[in-house]
Amino acid sequence: MNTGQIDRYPSHENVAAYAATIASADWYALERSLNEHGNAVIPGLLTAAQCKALAAGYDREQGYRSRIVMARHGFGRGEYKYFAYPLPTLLNQLRHLLYPHLAPIANRWSRQLNEKESYPPALDAFLAQCHAVGQTGPTPLILQYGPGDYNCLHQDLYGDQVFPLQVAILLSAPEQDFTGGQFVMTETATTGQRAEVIPLKQGDALLFTVNHRPAPGKRGRLRKVAMRHGVSAVNSGRRHTLGIIFHDAC
Repeated sequence: MNTGQIDRYPSHENVAAYAATIASADWYALERSLNEHGNAVIPGLLTAAQCKALAAGYDREQGYRSRIVMARHGFGRGEYKYFAYPLPTLLNQLRHLLYPHLAPIANRWSRQLNEKESYPPALDAFLAQCHAVGQTGPTPLILQYGPGDYNCLHQDLYGDQVFPLQVAILLSAPEQDFTGGQFVMTETATTGQRAEVIPLKQGDALLFTVNHRPAPGKRGRLRKVAMRHGVSAVNSGRRHTLGIIFHDAC
């Protein structure tokens, strides 16, 4: 896929707008929500026009490195495609703009859990670490669900290098383009389990935990809780989601 094709993928006249939205977001409140719940939402990060353009691109042949039919692998029902490098401009910019805000949170979590991982402040430096250990496959993806489709609870782990946060942007309009299809997160710890359904609107960006996060335990000590995410069954219509994962795959 050449550069011209990538730049036509969606319209990019709102690059400055979403860059400003990310920069002006209440990152203190977002971090607090991530600490307390393992997820947080930036409302309306993308416009309806940008969402529709990205969703419409799902049927294109070029620009993707692979297509996964979920039922063949026991992942649920539905399908998704991994983008190929070079990523579409809009997606590449989002990945680079979001990462610097998430890296400090990732580093603090690593220290709190007494882990050795340290995440550089810029995405390119982190991707260089991934590529140095053979994780060179781009992981941003777009998912498509139809009636009866769903996504089993899972974690997006693709190798030893794992960034602990990722982003999903709902491209379809609930109750207009589809019904059902709620985003679901679960938390499992020695003290029990918790499930949460997170309502999203078209264009909302959901920040959430990839694998595990620190959480308050007994006597003020932090404990490690495992997080998984999935999507409940779509009742009608078609649901598209953009997934932004920051580590690359083996």
